Amino acid sequence: MGERIGVYPGTFDPITSGHLDIITRATKVVDYLIIAVADNDGKVPLFPLAERVAMIRGEISTMPSGNGTRIEVRSFNILLVDFVRLCGASLIVRGLRAVSDFEYEFQMAAMNTRIAPTIETVFLTASERCQFISSRFVKEIARLGGDISSFVSPRVLSHLDDKLRVHKG
Repeated sequence: MGERIGVYPGTFDPITSGHLDIITRATKVVDYLIIAVADNDGKVPLFPLAERVAMIRGEISTMPSGNGTRIEVRSFNILLVDFVRLCGASLIVRGLRAVSDFEYEFQMAAMNTRIAPTIETVFLTASERCQFISSRFVKEIARLGGDISSFVSPRVLSHLDDKLRVHKG
């Protein structure tokens, strides 16, 4: 059997402990994980693409690599299934926090399967400690002066503080 390659797509604006939880757990089911940072998903990110990619690279550089899974960060601005094919991957990894995520993710997985039947979507449910964490909530709490230190790493917290200070100034 060949190498199992998975793609974990997202905006990662910014990367949170919830994302890191899914990344860590995805390394248990693939040999090679590509974190795919979306550049065209209709959202207006707080962080430009290059900053999001750099933050993710910084985070994964400190992750233990005990099981030997290789992790790479790439950006993409094409149809996800086309990107997955270009990477030689066979799996799309998606995280589910709550039942409310499932309907959207199920529809996306069904559409992706219709377009690319050889690509499977694997759903990983968020760990209990991460079920409520989203980048959107993290940014909103930070904008309002709340403590987000348990939702992001110190490195990401510093980036957020700097970015929000610039936006306020």
